[in-house]
Amino acid sequence: MNQPVFSVSQVNAYIKQMFLKDDRLRFLAVKGEVSNCKYHSSGHLYFTVKDKMGQLACVMFASACRNMTFRLQEGQSVIVYGSMQVYERDGKYQLYAEAIEKDGVGQLFEQIEELKRRLTAEGLFDAERKKPIPAYAWRVGIVTAQTGAAIRDIVQIAGRRNPYVQLMLQPAQVQGESAPESLARALRKLDALRPDVIIIGRGGGSAEDLMAFNTEVVVRAVAECETPVISAVGHEVDVALTDFAADLRAPTPSAAAELAVFEYRVLEEGLAAIHTDLTYSMCRRIEAARTKIETYNEKLLRVGPAGALKTKKVQLVYVGERLDTAMNRHLVRNKHRLELLAGRLHAVSPAARLSGGYAFVTAQDEKPLTSVAQVKPADTVRVTLADGAFTAKVEQMEEMQSRKG
Repeated sequence: MNQPVFSVSQVNAYIKQMFLKDDRLRFLAVKGEVSNCKYHSSGHLYFTVKDKMGQLACVMFASACRNMTFRLQEGQSVIVYGSMQVYERDGKYQLYAEAIEKDGVGQLFEQIEELKRRLTAEGLFDAERKKPIPAYAWRVGIVTAQTGAAIRDIVQIAGRRNPYVQLMLQPAQVQGESAPESLARALRKLDALRPDVIIIGRGGGSAEDLMAFNTEVVVRAVAECETPVISAVGHEVDVALTDFAADLRAPTPSAAAELAVFEYRVLEEGLAAIHTDLTYSMCRRIEAARTKIETYNEKLLRVGPAGALKTKKVQLVYVGERLDTAMNRHLVRNKHRLELLAGRLHAVSPAARLSGGYAFVTAQDEKPLTSVAQVKPADTVRVTLADGAFTAKVEQMEEMQSRKG
């Protein structure tokens, strides 16, 4: 074949010239829905406008971005003014935007808002339906893609916070036409296993990428879960309808792991502190109880039978001592008096008289003889002396002269 051969750069340059020569492409207005919107650190804006049949890549340089009065967001319906050009290096044509104006809410966004209004009216997002997230979850269920940044981040953070937690992954498709049914099916299957908490979500992406989490089948599956659910879809700026149906919204999957998995080290430190406080408190209560018991024992000793008996015993000892003292004094006084009386008695006793040379004389009938008139000659009398007695016969009687007078 004698057909000329061109280089890639020559073809790209020729196509670029064709675009430049076409007046219709030098300045045109394109209406579509914003997707894949990214603000670059340089200030440039990269995005895509699309409709049901196709999509068109767009770029707006920083100089033009400074004139915008609003911030471009996913799902917005806009009219982009600019020119079609070819980027020779990549052989890619794109719309170089000079100005952008809003054209109402995009069709995708309208669908989401309509579903949100309907489910809100049903009470599906009511606060009364929310279940508390357990503070100490040991079994954490996860519904997300089997591979991807979301599951890697959750596993890493869970392992760092609590190496003993059990992660239960139920993989599901997170984007595409079959994603909604896949997510709902995985969620119901995991809920039946009764974990302590479930995380459902995925990493960031365009509005189309996150659309599965804005579908009715997934939102209802989240609301019907008996297990508390944490929704973690995309980045912090992304909001999905599962966030409203879930019991708790996390800005990212990593944040969801932080919320679902407690720090084991903190738990250990807390339990140690509680143990210390309980030990100290128990010791104080035991000491207080011991003091109270001692006080009650003292009161019981004072008012109880044992206390009264002890008091009576003390009193009895005291009375006994007083009685002994009084008795001793009484005995001493009586002994002294007895000695005095004994002395006086001894002085007048017959025995003392007998020892002084006197005698005690009795008649035969043992009656004392006090007068000579009581005997006559030949009578027998008994004479008792200090050291003995003898019998005598009366031979002669004499009366005392003084008695006669």
